[in-house]
Amino acid sequence: MSSLNLNKVVLCGRMTADPELKQTTSGIAVVSFTLAINRRYQSKSADGAQGQQADFINVVAWRSTAEFISRYFRKGSALCVTGSIQTRSWQDQQGQKRYATEVVADEAMFVDSKNDNNAGGNYSAETYNAPSFASSPASAPRFEELKTDDDLPF
Repeated sequence: MSSLNLNKVVLCGRMTADPELKQTTSGIAVVSFTLAINRRYQSKSADGAQGQQADFINVVAWRSTAEFISRYFRKGSALCVTGSIQTRSWQDQQGQKRYATEVVADEAMFVDSKNDNNAGGNYSAETYNAPSFASSPASAPRFEELKTDDDLPF
């Protein structure tokens, strides 16, 4: 019997609403949001028409990932998350057992470039608190040019 277990998800889409950062009673940051992800399809009809349909995936992020998402992303922002699918259950007020399946994000990444503002944001290196890179050749890193491949260890 194999002991193979793998639960890894990569999603890239757009946020359907502004993320709202919350804190647990013990002070842990958490954010829940929904990603809209377009899926292409081809109809089974005789004409084989193609179209798109959006899937809406619930995502939750914790701690520094939650803080990062709430700081840099807004409704309409494109982002990519990696994580795992988790299912939880609880009993509602009427005693019914309820289930929720969501992606728990371990990482979140920018998809749009800092100059792309079609999602309504005007982002810059200062907004991201990231270093800006000059485009002049003088500021580019200098590497030693190898004359031959003889000194390479492989």
